[in-house]
Amino acid sequence: MRINKYIASSGFCSRRKAEEYILLGIVTINGKKAILQDIVEEGDIVKINDQLIQPKSNTIVLLYNKPTGITCTTERHIKGNIIDAIHYPERIFPIGRLDKDSSGLILLTNQGDLVNDCLRAENGHEKEYLVEVDHKITNDFLKKMANGVKIYNPVHNCSVTTLPCKLNQISKTKFTIILTQGYNRQIRRMCSACGYHVRSLKRIRFMHLHLDVKEGEYRLLTEKEINSLKGIK
Repeated sequence: MRINKYIASSGFCSRRKAEEYILLGIVTINGKKAILQDIVEEGDIVKINDQLIQPKSNTIVLLYNKPTGITCTTERHIKGNIIDAIHYPERIFPIGRLDKDSSGLILLTNQGDLVNDCLRAENGHEKEYLVEVDHKITNDFLKKMANGVKIYNPVHNCSVTTLPCKLNQISKTKFTIILTQGYNRQIRRMCSACGYHVRSLKRIRFMHLHLDVKEGEYRLLTEKEINSLKGIK
């Protein structure tokens, strides 16, 4: 197994972070500094800063109903981080993000490799949200949102037009929206571009997984649900 994937499969960190550690020269295989191209064979001893790294055979995935005010970070020094909020006995990582002011469904896993696989496949897979805005929804607003809205993308420092999406009005100020992409704070930026302010935003579905636990609680995914995540492309 490739060294970065081996480290990620241990739950120590994601594959990308493993590559950073390798480049820093703090990863060893049988006492020798590892390089990105190294392959780990059965019986090899892998360490990071002298800490033994062993891959986990069991995959754990949690479906968590994140309350507002919780930050999706593994950095324990940040107040209100998601790891302290869940207090799960094993090392876990969030798959993707929900901003601090948003709530709802987010997945966490002990397999860093699964994090990367899901994030790579995120675009193209449906994510559904329940949104409340600050004033009455109009047909023009629904049409603009559905057809795509020009928003600023801070990652690439440019404007982008969002892909067409599906909306369904629930009440005078509430609607559901299904996205197949994931720009930072995308729904809030889309609404703002159309003259609306988001009062509340909750993710209620990711692919085939629906939000089915109370706020602040989590459940373990079944083996069938986990296998469906592992099989995404």
